[in-house]
Amino acid sequence: MATTDHGVTSPGRAHIEARTLREDRWWLQPLTTFVVFSAFVVYATVRAFMGRDYYASPYLSPFYSPCLGDCVEGASDFGQPFGWWPLSAALIILIFPLGFRMTCYYYRKSYYRAFWLSPPACGVAEPHSAYSGETRFPLVLQNVHRYFWYAAVLVGLVLTYDVLLAFRPMPAEYAVGDGETSGVHMGLGTLLMIANVVFIWLYTLSCHSCRHVVGGRLRHFSKHPVRYRLWTWVSRLNTSHGRWAWYSLFSVALVDLYVFLLATGTIQDVRFF
Repeated sequence: MATTDHGVTSPGRAHIEARTLREDRWWLQPLTTFVVFSAFVVYATVRAFMGRDYYASPYLSPFYSPCLGDCVEGASDFGQPFGWWPLSAALIILIFPLGFRMTCYYYRKSYYRAFWLSPPACGVAEPHSAYSGETRFPLVLQNVHRYFWYAAVLVGLVLTYDVLLAFRPMPAEYAVGDGETSGVHMGLGTLLMIANVVFIWLYTLSCHSCRHVVGGRLRHFSKHPVRYRLWTWVSRLNTSHGRWAWYSLFSVALVDLYVFLLATGTIQDVRFF
């Protein structure tokens, strides 16, 4: 009789009653991932639907950048083509960085293990009786990752532009002296935005899709020295792709939180000049 079992108990697999023979705390990493990811998802969802307290001149939250909907004064530097949009302006743009991260190879491994236990760790049996990979809906949509990468590059460029705008003079209420502002502004928010955009670019450029774009489908690297050099550089970045994924996740939330606290008047920006 043919079996439909394609999991760890299928014919041909070693028959081991125990879920795992590992004696270390293998569950610690997926548990940590579950807690951190869940906290970020809750925070990002709340902030995205708030639709307010995302701009404190000259800082714009990365969750709302670029602000293309009905934005507060000063927050929109590319116009408001979606001014008719009735919901939060963040919902117009977040689909692109969110789609890039959700389909990312590193993030797939992380949330497959932490949320679906597929498998929860190396050498640990998963609870599912069958496995079809990413060949069926909805997981087959993971293959659009390469297209989200192009969108992520555009988002990175916009966030870089936001960093330049963060050096703009402060508004009159933050004036130095007799109602005049300095020619250039730099505060703690500026430094946080710089760090965030650096991590965003490291995460984006270390992506496997970036390696394919710069060096894929080449038969002879010797005939394409420039692309080979780029491919080598991206490959080195790729070895730390998971690290940049975490750092950029924390940094984007930190910048948004800082802008939120400024916009609500909870804190004042630490200004250097």
